[in-house]
Formats: sequence, structure tokens, C-alpha cells
Amino acid sequence: MKAKLLIPKQVVTVNAGNDVLANHAVEISGGVIRRIEPLQNFRQSDYEILDYSNYTLIPGFVQTHIHLCQTLFRGFADDLELLDWLQTRIFPFENSHSKESLRISAQLGINDLLSGGTTTLLDMGTLRHQEVIFEELINSGMRAFAGNCMIDRNELYPAFRESTEWNLKATYDWAKSFHDSNNGKVKFGFAPRFVLSCSENLLKEIKAMMKEFPGSVLHTHSSENRKEVETVRAITGKENVEYFESIGLLDDHTVLAHCIHLNDNEIKSLKRNQVRISHCPSSNLKLGSGIANIPRYIKEGISVSLGADGAPCNNGLSAFTEMRHAALIQKPIHGPTAMDTLTVFRLATIEGAKALHLEREIGSIEAGKKADLVLLDLEKADQPIQLNEQQVYSSIVYSASKENVKAVFVDGELKVENGKSLLYDEAELVINGKNQFTELLKRVN
Repeated sequence: MKAKLLIPKQVVTVNAGNDVLANHAVEISGGVIRRIEPLQNFRQSDYEILDYSNYTLIPGFVQTHIHLCQTLFRGFADDLELLDWLQTRIFPFENSHSKESLRISAQLGINDLLSGGTTTLLDMGTLRHQEVIFEELINSGMRAFAGNCMIDRNELYPAFRESTEWNLKATYDWAKSFHDSNNGKVKFGFAPRFVLSCSENLLKEIKAMMKEFPGSVLHTHSSENRKEVETVRAITGKENVEYFESIGLLDDHTVLAHCIHLNDNEIKSLKRNQVRISHCPSSNLKLGSGIANIPRYIKEGISVSLGADGAPCNNGLSAFTEMRHAALIQKPIHGPTAMDTLTVFRLATIEGAKALHLEREIGSIEAGKKADLVLLDLEKADQPIQLNEQQVYSSIVYSASKENVKAVFVDGELKVENGKSLLYDEAELVINGKNQFTELLKRVN
């Protein structure tokens, strides 16, 4: 079988020099990028030619906080603050998931993510039927970290919990079955939901369990909402991050979603322990939770990446939306030069890869890395007219959307072509989604 030669208009490498290469081609074989060189260096007759000469090639987006189980609830949990949102909508819906409704929710989410150029995700699953999410991730061919959402206490919605023993056994069994599955593309993400839904014993036992699964991460929510922070303080006598550090939960394999309401000691703790932050600006805006001080975290050298969170607290799963919001919401606070477009684009690509310890495999377009690639049509009337290479970042961050995505590759395999999914029939997804959500509503009510 011939190697593939992908010929784009330009290559946005996100390498150490942030090179943007014109008149270059990318050789792909075995799912890996072999060479990136000027087009004239290749004898085209030796290759299967992939002619995308009108399109811009970028690395696949990496999103580090997603809830696939919630995609089916999009639009049914609007205009609520976090704890009310959980109590009155999300926990009842998640608690009522069947395997069938969870499957279509995962499919809808994966379709949305892939068609928007996201090729790697960190998913916080749900309490039960987690094998369904793993099956759908494997079927999709995406690169992913995922794990069951652990809950052994729940004052907001007591029906949505299981015993500590049940959580530990289920987690171990799913980790044994799915960590490093699908040729290493799917790894386990241990996912205790947040302090208010997890006993201290559960958190400590999960951290100890991780040692048996090298390459896994611990993924939880932290300091998202002021009422949440106040409640954690009342229960533990500490702030979220201080509590996590006191029980040994923090290190460079810990990914904390949100981190909006932190004090100086917590920020020092994150830096000291090399903790990763997943910034979810659209969700934080929609739930009225606040704006994380991302410019400070970056200045402190703390790892920051992006995530769309769940569809019901965002109503979209687009990396483009997260980039735009990440850039814009800081400017009224820190000035118009804060969060420039190159910085933000790197958060969505190589910094996401670094957060998951995958920077040697993905996140940039370089020889030896996996061919997780996206082609964008930036030659449209609603895009800036690019007069220099650096303007491509403005086009992507401020003007582009999933409508600009024309092709998506994971491991060199085409998943989206001409803007359409090759995995799913979207009309069928919509019909199945409506049917399953109707049944879900009956169980909730």
C-alpha cells in the first residue's frame, strides 16, 4: 500500500518555532507523519495523493474536559447556576440513563466533536453503564481518556450515588478492561466527580489505585462555583485545592476542571504540584460561575488547556467557540493584548496534549507524531484576507467555526470528509436521539 501524501495550502505546525509552512506536503504512513518538506522534494507518483491545496492543515484539537453522557440533554438545563443545574436537571437525567440512551448521547457527542475538529478528549463519564462510552470511543477511533464518574455521596440528589465499595470495584473493573485499549488510543481517566460527591476514603483509594494503571490521569471538578466553594469549606475546613493537596491527590497527572475561585495559596499549590487546569470558558459563562484568571495561571507556568464541558452547560462542543471565548473574556479584565490568538490556539492543541502527557504523540504537526490532522477552508468571504502567515491564527480563533472544517484524520484515517461524518448518519442520530430522550424523560418523571 502506498504512503499518503497530503498537500495543503499551508501547514500550521504548532512546533517549537510555531512555523507556518506554505508549499509543503506531509507524508503519512502507518498512521504517523513521516516527513514534512517542500512539495518539490516528493515524487508524487510514489504516493496516494490527498489534494487539499485550498485548505489549511492544523493539528487536531485536544479537549480536556467533556461529558459525553450529557449530550442528549442539550437545551434542557438552561439558565441555572451550577448546584441548581445539577440538582434539578443533570443528576436526575444522568441517574435515569439506560444503556441505549447513554449510547446515543455518546454518539451525538463524538459526532459533534469530530466534525468540529476535535480528535482527542478527556471525558468524565457517568456513574453506571460506563462500558457503553468506552465502546463508542473505540468504535469511533478517537483518541481519548475516559472513566466512570464516581459518586458515593450526594445530598443534592441522593438517588444518584452508589456505595464506596461499589464505586471502587466498578472503577477497577472498567480500568482493567479499557485502559490502553484500542492500540493505546483509549486510556483510563479516574473521575471522582467533585468534593461534594466523594468521600475522603474514595478519593484516597482511587489515587492509590492509579498506580496500577501507568499513563492514566485523575480528572475532577474544582472551584467552579462560589456556593460549591463555600460548601466544601464548611465540610472540610479548607478550600478545594488545599483539601486535594492535604489528602495527596495533586500531581502532574491530575487534571482539574475550571479552577475559577482560587486563593494565592491554591495557585502556588497548583504550580508546586504541576497540576493541569482545564479551562471551560463557555460553560463558566453560561452557568454564571465566573472567569478564571487564565493569564495569571499561564504566567505562573501552570498547565492550561481547553474543554467545552458538557452540552447542557454550553449547548455546543466546539473547540472554536472555546478558543474565541478564552481569548475575548480576559480582555476587559487584563487588557486587549491578553490571550493573543497564538497563545489560545496552542491551548487548544499542544497544551492539551501536554496536559495529558501526549505531547510526543500529538498536538503539533511534526515528523514522528500521529497523523491527527484537520483541514480548514479559510478561503471564505467571512474570513480575514490573509496577507501574512501569522494572520492564520486570527482566522482560526476569531472567525472560524466547525463550518470551516472540511476533513479530519485520526491516526491517518479519514473520519470527516467534505465536512460530513464518515462514521454516522446525522439524520439517523437525530431520530434516535429524540426517541431515546423521550424515553429518558419518562423515567425521570
